[in-house]
Amino acid sequence: MKLRDKLLLMYVLSVFIPIVVTNVVFYNVTTANIRSQKTRDAGVALNNLKNDLRVTIDQGVGLSYSLYADPVFNDTLSRTFRSHFEYIDAYNSYLKGEFSGKLSQGIRWYQVYTDNPTVLSSGYIERLTEGVRRANWYQQFQSHSAPYPALIAADQMLSLVQRLDNLDTGGIEQLLKIDLNMDLIKEHFRNSGFDGDVYLLDPGGHIRFSNEPQTIDPRLGELYSNIQFPNKIIQFERTFTGINYLEGWSLQGVMDEEIVLREVRKSRAFVVWLACINFVLPTIIIAAMSRSIHVRLVRILKHMKKVKTQNFQTIPPENARDEIGQLTMEFNRMTETIRNLIDEVYLADIQKKDLELKQQQAQLHALHSQINPHFLFNTLESVRMRSLIKGEKETAKMVHHMAKMFRKSISWNQHDVTVKEELELIESFLQIQKYRFGEKLQYRIEADPATLMYRIPKMVILPFVENASIHGIESSPAEGFIELLVSAEHDRLHISLQDNGIGMSPARLEELLSYLDQNTDMGEHVGMKNAYSRLKLCYKDDFSFHIQTWEGEGTHIQITLPLDPERIRDE
Repeated sequence: MKLRDKLLLMYVLSVFIPIVVTNVVFYNVTTANIRSQKTRDAGVALNNLKNDLRVTIDQGVGLSYSLYADPVFNDTLSRTFRSHFEYIDAYNSYLKGEFSGKLSQGIRWYQVYTDNPTVLSSGYIERLTEGVRRANWYQQFQSHSAPYPALIAADQMLSLVQRLDNLDTGGIEQLLKIDLNMDLIKEHFRNSGFDGDVYLLDPGGHIRFSNEPQTIDPRLGELYSNIQFPNKIIQFERTFTGINYLEGWSLQGVMDEEIVLREVRKSRAFVVWLACINFVLPTIIIAAMSRSIHVRLVRILKHMKKVKTQNFQTIPPENARDEIGQLTMEFNRMTETIRNLIDEVYLADIQKKDLELKQQQAQLHALHSQINPHFLFNTLESVRMRSLIKGEKETAKMVHHMAKMFRKSISWNQHDVTVKEELELIESFLQIQKYRFGEKLQYRIEADPATLMYRIPKMVILPFVENASIHGIESSPAEGFIELLVSAEHDRLHISLQDNGIGMSPARLEELLSYLDQNTDMGEHVGMKNAYSRLKLCYKDDFSFHIQTWEGEGTHIQITLPLDPERIRDE
């Protein structure tokens, strides 16, 4: 492990991880504390709302019990009056006084309903007609048979309904309906201090009131269990128990955990900045110390590598007295000793051997210079001229193609050529092959004119054409056809070579592909391997090479090269 990596590991284990763990623990503890405090506050707020609702409803219950327990009031309502004047006299003398002064802050209105035909609708008294009996509140009340008032939710209103049957009414149905002050109830919900949504549920689990802003509300009457809440919520429940007229009613509170932890989220930026400060300060100190050590060690290492190349340069002296400074001094002393030893003992011998090697290289160069390939061109030209004199124009033409191929193969000074030059060389080769095979060999070369000036590595197409001719067509008894197509598309040069020769078996194809990727040699395909290796050297992984072959039917080779605008030759 490198020293710099060790220092980095020490920093991570001693500084980075402890700070991260500390901040994460601090953040989680703070989050848990705030969540717990918010939960307690929400529970207190919900209890206060429950008590406020109880007080408001109790005002209506008190009025209900006072009228229910008044025997004179119940007897008067159920009495049969002989005339309207008699009823009016009873109303003005007694009933009117009974109704006055009964309203309170929690009661919006109250109404007595009776089906006594001798009672007139007036003030707080209404006839119990069929229309009233079809009302929603009346239909709900029919399921209650208890002697205490029933809390009914209908038409966005909470009402207390009680039968006035404390005395025998002679078959007359008498009801008291007290409408609670919904504005006061809304104010209780709005000022509850509960940081979330609160729902008032009836014994059947239906929502009868809510503090949601939209509740005039499509959710009123909906089952609370059918509401889809976010995943991270905190739920509270407060049930009215021990109260007969509120038995089964409950308050359900729902708080979004993200809202609960909003205060912590605001402080997260402060925690991050504090952690950054804790990172930066130790980082600067450790970086400064490690840089001092690293730079000096790297300088020693560079000079040690120079010694490997016989460069015995000493390290400039420094005033440091630590271990690295002492190491520098010892290295300089050792370097000077080695240099003196080499100069005194081995330098003369090395110079002598170096001189002998240069003499041998000069002799070899002289021998190579004696071989002049131009005599081959002159010889081929003499053969061509002789063939022309004798009238053997076809032979002269083939000799010309062979000389042209030979001259190009050894006279290209650069590593790459244009597509046009490569195709001219292939044309010469195929002309020679056609001279050899006669009508048995046919070929077609077609190239997009836009591709002719692009430069490619020299002789990377010819070996594959040669392989198609010699190994594919020569061994086939039928007429052979070679097709070479060159085109450009999407910044890629596409080279397609196809023949109708003998093809290869799958095993032979696998063996050839394995050979192309290995460093071993195989004589009959050395040209293909040379071309494939040069393509890999020039284009790395930015070229594609595919072979498709069918035994007895032919072979198709597809080569795709990247088009580099800088590799266009100006003509």
